[in-house]
Amino acid sequence: MDMNPIDYSAPFRRYPIGIQSFEKLRSEGYLYIDKTEQMYRLIRMGNPYFFSRPRRFGKSLMLSTLEAYYLGKKELFEGLFIQTVEKDWKTYPVLHLDLNAEKYETVEDLQSILEEQLMNWEEQYGSKSPTDSYSMRFMNVIRSAYEKTGLRVVILIDEYDKPLLRAMHDEALQTRYRNLLTAFYTVLKSADKWLQFVFITGVTKFAQVGIFSNLNQLMDISFDPRFADLCGLTQREIEDNCVPELEALAAANNISREEAVAELARMYDGYHFSYRNMIGMFNPFSVLKALSTHMYERYWFASGTPTFLAEMLKQTDFDLRELDGIQVPAASLTDDRADINNPVPIIYQSGYLTIKKYDERFQVYTLGYPNEEVKYGFLNFVTPFYTPIQEKNAPFYIGQFVDELEKGEAEAFLTRLRAFFADFPYELNNKTERHYQVVFYLVFKLMGQFTDAEVQSARGRADAVVKTKDYIYVFEFKLDGTAQMALQQIDDKGYLIPYTADGRQLIKIGVSFDSQERNLGEWEIVV
Repeated sequence: MDMNPIDYSAPFRRYPIGIQSFEKLRSEGYLYIDKTEQMYRLIRMGNPYFFSRPRRFGKSLMLSTLEAYYLGKKELFEGLFIQTVEKDWKTYPVLHLDLNAEKYETVEDLQSILEEQLMNWEEQYGSKSPTDSYSMRFMNVIRSAYEKTGLRVVILIDEYDKPLLRAMHDEALQTRYRNLLTAFYTVLKSADKWLQFVFITGVTKFAQVGIFSNLNQLMDISFDPRFADLCGLTQREIEDNCVPELEALAAANNISREEAVAELARMYDGYHFSYRNMIGMFNPFSVLKALSTHMYERYWFASGTPTFLAEMLKQTDFDLRELDGIQVPAASLTDDRADINNPVPIIYQSGYLTIKKYDERFQVYTLGYPNEEVKYGFLNFVTPFYTPIQEKNAPFYIGQFVDELEKGEAEAFLTRLRAFFADFPYELNNKTERHYQVVFYLVFKLMGQFTDAEVQSARGRADAVVKTKDYIYVFEFKLDGTAQMALQQIDDKGYLIPYTADGRQLIKIGVSFDSQERNLGEWEIVV
């Protein structure tokens, strides 16, 4: 019997999941949360802009909205903020280049996109060029559009860096992409007298492309507190605009509306894009999916595999234990150098880390996972690069570890952990000691999906603590030491003291790790 039947009498609203056309969204009655006040600020300031946000954060819809505004489509803005303040609607020539769609496996993929777009613009504005040069043809299109309409030209470029991100692992291919794009983009400085508005979006900054070095008037607003909420959703926006959806989500999960909002926040909130405006931003794609399906799943992470990130992690052998809570100079996130040998800035810009706090005196950011969706999605994603577990099997495999600890079967847990290390293929088994420390970290961190598990790295704390309904386990691992030595450290350092008043059964576990065998040695369990 269906415990939560669909109420077909309830008001029906269409959710703009994957909808990137503002005109389609508005003309076909999709839910739209008004962002035009923030956009109008940009329009009034009039600078050329660069704006970085993670994928599926609403950048494409924002550009489509700006395009509709500059094309003078006043009827689409009925009831929105911008309609209340704009009195002089004009129809500007708009050149909108979207690089988001292609996979860009070859240079020809990028060339075909640029060629097709140039041909369309040349036909539209009657532009002719005596050369095949992309830069000359683009310049002639801009001039022709200005001369034909009598109005300055609006340039909108969506995901300018998509080809470059696809080629992070292939330096020769990236160089060819970079040369093509540099020739195309550097036109914008020379064409300034014919330009009304320029807006470029992407994930990260590549200095050598020429946008950031040659177009030196380009204003990067990625960290600007005035535009921290330009893309994404605030809790206030969700609660004000999605009342029936929140009620339905709560009912479907047998919780209160307040609990439904809290769970949305735990899963999808937590992005901060400016230390001066630490308003929490929700991932809009995941929020809309949750409101539509009435289920809390990892929608954003499941919507695309960050292949370039996988290549970076493989190449750098980055110590994952440092990632959550890592401190980085502010300049490393704001300068224009995308460096495959330093993955942290790109991990941040891609949405897997966010700003947690800022030390203004020393200009240092502390970064961390924004929410549960990203944290466990990311950890599951990287697991195959460090262990024999495939990503799709990670929750099941880790769930077995959790099940044994929930039943109080510490011996079975440790036996499974030993078998897990014994199952490493040769190429993984030939790794460094640090690699195995990362594997321990991953196993215990991933257990946090199902139970309260902590992995410690600071001195004065146990290596790992797992709390289940009936038990609290305190683990200490000794490299080439004895299990007894590990237990002694638990006692000497007082690792159990914080939990003595808890009421659950305390279990301390000392384990030796044999560096030669690359596996667990002896262990002792004390109840």
